[in-house]
Amino acid sequence: MLCLDIVMIIVRPHNFEQVFVYFLQLQALTSTGTKKGELFLADINAQLKHKYITTDFKVDTSSNLFTIVTIDEPAPGLKAILNFRVPDQRSGKLEVQYLHEHAGISSSIGLTANPIVNFSGVLGNTTLAFGSDVSFDTKEGAFTKCNFGASFTNADLIASLTLNDKGDTLSASYYHTVSPLTNTAVGAEVTHGFTTNENTITVGTQHLLDPLTTVKARVDNFGKASALLQHEWRPKSLITVSTEVDTKSIDKSAKFGLALVLKP
Repeated sequence: MLCLDIVMIIVRPHNFEQVFVYFLQLQALTSTGTKKGELFLADINAQLKHKYITTDFKVDTSSNLFTIVTIDEPAPGLKAILNFRVPDQRSGKLEVQYLHEHAGISSSIGLTANPIVNFSGVLGNTTLAFGSDVSFDTKEGAFTKCNFGASFTNADLIASLTLNDKGDTLSASYYHTVSPLTNTAVGAEVTHGFTTNENTITVGTQHLLDPLTTVKARVDNFGKASALLQHEWRPKSLITVSTEVDTKSIDKSAKFGLALVLKP
């Protein structure tokens, strides 16, 4: 981390003294480089901060300048983010975020002649919440994304209902904690596609065999069943063994997987 204060002073023009002070803080300056064969890729990153305005710069070896300007809380709960890339004139985007105790809103618009406008918001509390995610293409004059959802949460149950794909897919899900002591839980999800008139039903469960070992399993109405066994053999380091089988096609070989996560 490099901290730098720059002060510029201009004094004594003609018969009076005028002082102009420019204050700027260079919060961070970093550089990275990577060599791939004969190709060398590098970039320089800098961050400037003045009061509640933070500006991040990034310059790469292709002469691209990436800039993100963040205005943090010019009013309570409000944040504005402007980002663009030079020389790409169509890359600019302005985003405005507002966070309240019972509401969160984010809206963005591309800085072009025919921008895409995005809006997402959620309203509610720790028990009941409603949200939406909408995108509108002003060039086509049509919605490219239109999703809505609602959720209910209490101490041992989470239920949600979502309408996605511009109203074409309806999903309902349910998650219930049976035993907090052993982290035993059951869940189910039902999805209906209005265009295809197809239903997908998935049920699953999980159980803690011991404080370091978890087993999970699920099956859907198409006959696909899967299970996994996960063990934390050291703090934050996990080993997972998984399998999946198509019960309606026994002639097909089952799938097996092994994953290892190591953290210092």
